[in-house]
Amino acid sequence: DINQCIAIILQTQKGSDPQRPTFGSDIMKYADYPVNIAKANIIRETIDAITLWETRVKVNKTEVEIDGSSILIKVEWTLKSGKASGTAEVNL
Repeated sequence: DINQCIAIILQTQKGSDPQRPTFGSDIMKYADYPVNIAKANIIRETIDAITLWETRVKVNKTEVEIDGSSILIKVEWTLKSGKASGTAEVNL
């Protein structure tokens, strides 16, 4: 399932998988930044990580909502084959 794969990629911190040290994203690195700076960096990290690790999809849109201590990332994607699309929501 594409949504599950995207969630795993975004929830895994880079360096935490000893077999694949570059797998995942550095999203949590920006958790304590001011919201306007954090959102831009989280969007960039999200797109970079999905592009690298989930090669079956193209990211169409990414939205980030920061509410206190939670981060909600919404990713709209389309399969590169063009036959399916969807939205993954990941809570961090």
